[in-house]
Amino acid sequence: MSAAYGKCYDPTGARHGIPTFPWRFAPEGYATRRQLRAQGLRPGGQPVAAQVMRRSRHRTGGVSVAYLYRVDRAAPVRPMTARKWGALALAMLARRTCPGCGTVADYCIPRSLGVCVTCAFPAPSEAVRSA
Repeated sequence: MSAAYGKCYDPTGARHGIPTFPWRFAPEGYATRRQLRAQGLRPGGQPVAAQVMRRSRHRTGGVSVAYLYRVDRAAPVRPMTARKWGALALAMLARRTCPGCGTVADYCIPRSLGVCVTCAFPAPSEAVRSA
């Protein structure tokens, strides 16, 4: 057993407070939020049941953690209502509308630019090209 595996393996929760497993070694019956969503489920108010850990150079603590929930206690995803669909459509329209020129683009406006690509990078004028 490697040292990294040993630091992440705590099935009783004595060291970390909740059962902890190495990355990709979680037992059956546990799933992350994304895995639950792919199955058409949601945590449904249940507390975190376990976690998986792995070493990471990008995190400040040196460890990436993913929380796991019990699949048998998960609830089905609530269906979207007509009002939720409408609110989502308005939010997406706002993300595609340029605050500079007011046009609706075929893409979401990049947050890094704040305006559409045409406003951010205007075409050079004829006078500038001839000079």
